Amino acid sequence: MDWGSLPHHVILRVFQFLTLVDRARASSVCRRWNEVFHIPDLWRRFEFELSQPATSYLKSTHPDLIQQIIKRHADHLQYVSFKVDSSTESAEAACDILSQLVNCSIKTLGLISTAKPSFMNVSKAHFASALTVVFVNSKSLSSIKVDDTPLDDPSLKVLVANNSDTLKLLKMSSCPHVSPAGILCVADQCHGLKELALNYYILSDELLLALSSEKHVDLEHLRIDVVSENPGQVQFHAIKKQSWDALVKHSPKVSIVMYFFLYEEEFDVFFREETPVTHLYFGRAVSKALLGRVGANCPRLVELVVCANGLQPLDDELIQIAQRCKNLTAMGLGECEVTCRGFLEFVKMCGGRLAQLSIMEEVLIPDSDYSLDRLHLEVSKHLGRMWFPDMMPTW
Repeated sequence: MDWGSLPHHVILRVFQFLTLVDRARASSVCRRWNEVFHIPDLWRRFEFELSQPATSYLKSTHPDLIQQIIKRHADHLQYVSFKVDSSTESAEAACDILSQLVNCSIKTLGLISTAKPSFMNVSKAHFASALTVVFVNSKSLSSIKVDDTPLDDPSLKVLVANNSDTLKLLKMSSCPHVSPAGILCVADQCHGLKELALNYYILSDELLLALSSEKHVDLEHLRIDVVSENPGQVQFHAIKKQSWDALVKHSPKVSIVMYFFLYEEEFDVFFREETPVTHLYFGRAVSKALLGRVGANCPRLVELVVCANGLQPLDDELIQIAQRCKNLTAMGLGECEVTCRGFLEFVKMCGGRLAQLSIMEEVLIPDSDYSLDRLHLEVSKHLGRMWFPDMMPTW
């Protein structure tokens, strides 16, 4: 068989299953294969991997290939991501590449750091200049993931000015240079925005109301990271119940996901009123009182993960959550305590709707009624499937 005489579409199909390295090697077989190697369809989706060999396990995209892409395929790129290691050099290299994509028509852009600080050590001016090139030239961006970057308000204004009709997803958690006014600008003008991820400090009543306006499409997913590195470092504000209600009335199916990494004394403003959160993750210890407020004021809750609580059994709190949170389908408990009797009562009240139940074995305290062996049989019966406590956390 003469492999060089295969039709272009057959070779193209084969190339689509190859890694970039193997595809490049195959392109040297003959002129016909090399022609296919440069067909635009092969370059619509590309991930640049940038690392410093001395300090990273990541493979790095060869510099010659990067230059070839910029020279011959920049206008073909549509789905682009950058995976960089923790070094500032790699993040700056990513910005240098972005600055050269002057003929691009990118639809999705992702900047991914495998470890901090990476992009955060790049100067704001360099980062903003690189993003501006893409924001101005693409004009059809629909999805942007720029978590842990020096993104700022002026960059968001450029994004909105050129891509307001197409932007549907924006993930920008841990972007300390963005203000509430900056993200409000996005919500006011990008009426097609369906997914948004941000830090709590830029969440505001005004933002929720803007996302609830008649001009705005239904929001599908809102992720909020609530983070504090040191107790007392951040003063957390309360969001009014009316603002949450407006959002849910406008977008009744919206998933509201909140990740908490706070110290116990910083939770005071949260869940004092009804809050329409659907997914709650507590990465540090939380009090019984807070979980009591969750049970009382989070009726839309679908998933709850508590990584730590302390040495006080959570029987009453879990039972209240089972009573009030009728949509709860997933629960995870780590360094907590609950009696076997209390846990079984929780499971009985939830029944088979608990599709995911991840409970560490040391969480469960045997009592006079139930040993761990008997508990697993009883829980399995009420769930309608075999269940065992976990030996290691799965969340």
